[in-house]
Parts: sequence; C-alpha cells; structure tokens
Amino acid sequence: MNTSLPPADELVLVDRELARLDARRTELLARRAWLIRALYPPVAMSAAAPPGARALADSTPRSAQNVLLTLGGTLLTIAAVAFTLVSWGSMGIGGRAAVLLVVTSAALAAPVALLRKGLVSTAESVAALGLVLMVLDAYALHRVAPAGTDGLGYTAVAAAVLAGAWTAYGSALPRLRTPLPTAVVAAQLPLPLGALAAGSGPTAFAWAALVTAAADVAAVLWTRPAAVRITAATGAAALGGWSLLTGVWLSLSSPWSGAPLLLAGAALTLYVAWRRPGLAVAASVLAGLSAVTALGGLLRAALPSDWTVPGYVVCGLALAWLWHGIGARDGSGASEGPDATAGTPWLPRGVRQGLAAAGAGVVATGGLWALPPVAVGLLGPVARTTEVWSGEHTGRTLTWYPATAALVLLVVAAVLAAVPRLWARCGALAAVWALLTALPVSLDLPYATTLVLQLLTTAAALGLAVRPGPLTRGVRQGAAAATAAGQSAGPALPPLPGTGTPWAGWAPLRPATRPTVLEPRTALGWCAYAGGLASALSAVALALDVRGATFASLGLLLGLFTGVAVLGEGARRVVSACVAVLTAAGLVLAVAAAAGFEDHWTAVALLLVPAAGAAVGARTRTGPTTLAVEITGACVGLLALGIAASRPAFLALVLALGGVIAAATAVRPERRRFASWTAAVLFLLATWVRLAVSDVTTPEAYTLPVTVPALVVGFLRRRDREASSWTAYGPGLAATLVPSLVAAWVDPDWVRPLILGVAALVVTLLGARFRLQALLVLGGGVLALDGLHELAPYVVQVVDALPRWLPPALAGLLLLAVGATYEQRLRDARRLRDRLGRMR
Repeated sequence: MNTSLPPADELVLVDRELARLDARRTELLARRAWLIRALYPPVAMSAAAPPGARALADSTPRSAQNVLLTLGGTLLTIAAVAFTLVSWGSMGIGGRAAVLLVVTSAALAAPVALLRKGLVSTAESVAALGLVLMVLDAYALHRVAPAGTDGLGYTAVAAAVLAGAWTAYGSALPRLRTPLPTAVVAAQLPLPLGALAAGSGPTAFAWAALVTAAADVAAVLWTRPAAVRITAATGAAALGGWSLLTGVWLSLSSPWSGAPLLLAGAALTLYVAWRRPGLAVAASVLAGLSAVTALGGLLRAALPSDWTVPGYVVCGLALAWLWHGIGARDGSGASEGPDATAGTPWLPRGVRQGLAAAGAGVVATGGLWALPPVAVGLLGPVARTTEVWSGEHTGRTLTWYPATAALVLLVVAAVLAAVPRLWARCGALAAVWALLTALPVSLDLPYATTLVLQLLTTAAALGLAVRPGPLTRGVRQGAAAATAAGQSAGPALPPLPGTGTPWAGWAPLRPATRPTVLEPRTALGWCAYAGGLASALSAVALALDVRGATFASLGLLLGLFTGVAVLGEGARRVVSACVAVLTAAGLVLAVAAAAGFEDHWTAVALLLVPAAGAAVGARTRTGPTTLAVEITGACVGLLALGIAASRPAFLALVLALGGVIAAATAVRPERRRFASWTAAVLFLLATWVRLAVSDVTTPEAYTLPVTVPALVVGFLRRRDREASSWTAYGPGLAATLVPSLVAAWVDPDWVRPLILGVAALVVTLLGARFRLQALLVLGGGVLALDGLHELAPYVVQVVDALPRWLPPALAGLLLLAVGATYEQRLRDARRLRDRLGRMR
C-alpha cells in the first residue's frame, strides 16, 4: 500500500482502524446473540454459548442449591476442625490413622462419583472439604511429630507437598475449579518459609520470593484456567513487589547485594513485557526503574556523594536512549530515527516505550532534584537583608547543595535538545535558563559575575523571544496532526430489514478534522520571554546592592524591553512596552534618590514618565501597545500623586502638571473624550488643593471653577435638541447652588443669603423665559429655601407672641380650605406638572 504518510503516522492510522473494526465485531456478535434468543428461546443458551461450555452450562445448579451446598460444606469443615483440635488427643495412634485415612480418602474420592452423575456443585463442595481435611491432616501429623521439629521448616515442606498433591488432584479432575487455584496459593509458601527456617536474612528471603514470583509468571503464561492465572498473577505481584522493594532497600544500604536482585527482577518483568503486549509498557517501566536503581546504586558506592544523582541520571539516560539507539534499528542495523516502526526492531514497540519512559522519568526526577539552586538564584536577591545601595550583599544560602546540580541541568538540556519535538525544545530552553540561573549558586560566583550573568541571560532570552527562528530548526509536530488530516471511511452495513434505518450504534466514519496545533515560534518565543522577564526582575533586585549596578542594570533593561516592544510581535510587544515604562520609572526614582531629591521633587520628576508615554502615543497613534504605554504611564502618575501627598502645595503642582499632560493627550482625536475629562478633573483637583493650602473656606471658590466650565459646555450643547436642560445645565448649577445654600443656612450674616437669593432669582427667571426645566426647578427651589431661611427668625418671633391655641386653629382652617377646593388644587397641580414637562 503506497501512502504519503510517514511510517509512524500510518501505523497510528492502521491501529485506529483495527480498533474500530474490533468494536464493530463486538457489536455484531451482541446483535447476533439477541436475535438468536428472540428467534429460538428454548435453545438460546445452548446456541449462544461456546461449544465447549454447553455441558457445563447444562449442569449449573440454581442459586438456592449453591447456598445449601456452601452451608453444608462450611459446617462439615467446622466439625472437622473441631474434631482435630479438640478430640484428637483422646484417640490412639491406630484410631488417628484410621480417621485420617478414611475421612480424607472419602472426601477426596466422593467427587469422582459425583462428577459422573453430573453433580458438579456438590462435587465442588465435597472436594473443598477434602482440601481442608488435608490441611488438618498436616497439622495433626505435626502434633505427633518429635518435639524438636521446626515449625517453619515443617510448614514449608507441608505446603510443598500439599501444593503438589492438589495440583495432581486438580489435573486428574479438571472439572473441579477449586484444587488448582488452591495449589497455586500453597505454592507461594515453601521457598519463603524455607528461607526463614534456614535462618537467612532479608536478601535470601527476597530471592526466594522472586523465584516463587517467577514460577507464578510461568503459571500465568502457560496455564489455561483463568482462576489459576488470576491467582498466580496476584502471587507474582505480591512476592515480586516485595523482592523489588527489598532490592531497593539493599541498593541503598548494600548495593552489591541489592543490584543482582534488582537486575533479576528487571529481567523477569521484561520477559513478562515481551510475552504480554498488553502489559508491555507497564512491565517495561518497572523493569527499567529496577535496572536504573541497581546500576545507580553500584555507581553511588563507587563515586563521591555529590555524584550520586548524576550517576542515576546517566543510567536513566542510557535506558531512554534505547528508543533511538536499539529499538529503532532494523535487521540491517540502519537506524530510522526515534519514530521508526518499519523493519524488524530489536525490541517490541511496547517494551521500548516502557524502557524509554522509565529512563525519561529518572532524568526528569534528576532535573527536579537540581531545581533548588535555581529557586535560590532567582528569588535569593528578593529576600533582601541589607539596605539598598549599602554595598553589602545578602549571604549565600544553600551552599551545602551539591554543585553537580548544574551538571544535571546541562544533561537534561542536552537530552531534550536532541528530541525533535516542540515540547522537548521548550523543555530544553527552560533547562538552559535554569542552568544559567543556578550557576551562581552552584559555583558560588562573586557578586559582579552573578549580576553580569543574569543580565546576559536576560538579553539572550529576550533576543530569542524576538527572533525564535533558530530554536525551531528541526522541530517536528506530533503524529496527531498528520493522522487527523487524513479521512477515514468504512463500509456501511445495509439497513435493518423493513426499517430503512442503519444498525444500532453504527454510523459511517466521519473525516477527522485537523486539530489546532500550537505554532512553534509562538510557544518557544513565550518560553524564552518568560525566562527573560524572570531573570530581569531578579537582576534588578540584585543590582540594588550597589548604586552603579542599579543604574547600569536599569538602563540596559530599559533598552532591552524597548527593543522587544519595537521589534517583537503580539502580546509580547504590549507586555514589553509596559515593563519598559516601569523600568523608566525605576530609573527616574534611582536618579532622584542619587541626587538627594526630597519626596515632593521626586513626585514631580516621576511625571516625566507619563509625559514621555504621551509623547510616544502621539507619534505611534492607535494600537494596543500605545494604549498599554499610556495606561502604565498613568499608573506611574498615580504613584507620583501618592508621593506628593505629604506636601499639599506640591500635590497641587503635580495635579496641574498631570492635567497639562492629559490636555496635551486630548489633542489627539482618538483620546479626546477621555483625556479631556481627565484633564478637567486634574485641573479642578489642583485648584481645590491650592485653595485648601491657602486656607480658603468659602465654598464658592471651590464650586465656581466647576460651574463656569460646566455651564459653558452645556451652552455649547444647545445645538443638540435631544439633550435636556438637566443634562446641559443641571450639573453645573447644582455644583454651586446646593453647596451655597447649605452654607447660607449656617451663615449668620446677610450678605451670602442675599447674593444667593439674587442668583437663584436670575436662574429662575431665565428658566421661565427660555422654558428650561432645570433652571426653573433648581432656581425656584433654592430661592424658596433661601427666603424661608431669611423669614424663619421673624416667624419664630410671631409664633412666640401668639396664643398657644392660635397655631392649631390656623392649621385647621387651612386644612378646611384645602379640602373645600381640593378638586381645583388638583387640577392646578396637574397643569403645573404638564407645563414643567413641556419644558426642556
């Protein structure tokens, strides 16, 4: 078959089609069984069952019969145990031998007759009783044995004899399902108990368990009954796991004793992986880890302690290289690459995958072990214990950690770089960055060298973030994209007779859509950029120890991030522009601190940053980068306001300068609306702060700067006929009239109420003349309240002079008058409401 797909991708496609065909075959078999049961109910069981299972199905007892047989066998077993443990000592040798011979022989011989009559379940119960009696016989023989007989040794021999006897018995009566699994259980004991009886240590016991596990594996591979295989597999997992754990412990304490045990266990699990493809990957992983533990333990015994982890990493690397070195070679010895599947591989694919996964896991674990120096190199400068620009440096930490951690990171980077996959290339890039970050800690480099190395790491990472092309050379995408690009189709079965609909669960295979694949340039660019950003922050924190280093680092980083903002692409440009603005702010703060500026002058100097951002925005116009620069500059302006808050006079100056910057930005059409409002607010706040500094308490001094521009803006909006008077003039008038009214109510003098009353009267007359609702309501309301305030003292005097009964009488007369003319007053109120509603 000639296709354009690579062999690996074509193999994936073929495996997927075979899986679909297997699923379809299972579905058709289930449908056939249902049709047979529907057409031939009397013979459904015999027709649907396999030929070899019909006799067994015909003789299967009912559930009630099973319960009775189980209870009967259990009671007989209890009786036998009670007889053996309680009544055995009251009989002589002859009686004991007779009982043993008669009862056990009868229990073992009865199933033969029962099987001939087809009573399989009864035979199973009696056979189980016979097996229990054999155990009791062994116990009884031990009771009459000489006093010096070793219990463990006798148990080991008895278990071996019972295992052999039960195996022979089960082989002679294959229809019985209990003897053979019971024989497998008994076979787990002889060798381990024999090792304990001989007084051997944990090493001999582990070897005995491993040999027993090997016998269990043979039973799993070469026996047919499922119960035997399951029992043997359980024993192999338990004893084999115990032996491997013992081997790991010995590898740490006595490597030359643990290595042979681990290697033998690895060979056994590797054989299982070879013979059972379904378990190939898992068993090969276990085999690979065992081999690495064994060989790494030997290297650990021969090398200094600092080289322990590198020794394990080298072993894991050698094991992982099997995928490329041995597994991918055909019979001629030619290598076909890491994904080769053609030819005759030396190792099955599943075995190679498991071994490679085990080796990769060991290498990855070594990489994790090497991360603490990376964390210290990155975060150590942040945990400052000295003053800024003191010239003193924070003491080194983690000096006890082996310096070979850097070597492990180098090996991990080299291994990942050799794999032509995107994920591996990203990992290699991260490993190289981690290596450069950990070197100052691992090698205890001096301060200047550490700072230079961090800055060079930042520059290299940001350069690769801008131009990640060299990192993408040789990178190949996975097979999933090629597989998804093909169209898989299968033959459609005819519809069900008389329905015209397809078979249940069957649908033609749809062409698979190509998944979204991450672009290598994007992924590698972001990986490099993340490393560069992290190194930049660490370098700034480290540079704060020395004044000159601070200026040099901030200047270099400003240039680097500005370059990325200009030459980069996508979101990296936006982030770099923001970082460049923040770096410029840091540089301004450093200059101010070096020059000895006070806080308020530092705040004024910080305004250079938003001013520069506004200038950049004026040249570059619209775009996400420009907007990011302006927003970050505005945040720096807020920082300047916070610094200047301690000196209100300079706070007013900073607010006014910020207003100038915002007003200059408002010249641009795309920023006019927001920037103009910002400038107005800043100018107003500057005015208020200046007035407060000058001890001005007159509210009109604060409100008139708001009212006059607001009324001018409202007058300019008169051309918009849809804008109401409340929108145009309401905010401006309320900004002055309401605070002035509040001040007039507490002002004992007559000047303010008079001026406020005149102003309110003018506003009311203008509202009536031009039919403006806001002016009429606000002016009239303020005029009425202001007049009430002026008349209140006289009203109080008059009320005090009148008799006490007169106010209630006047109130009653008022209510009577209103009630008598209620309808007319209601019509007048409605007319007033309609007139106000017709106003703008």
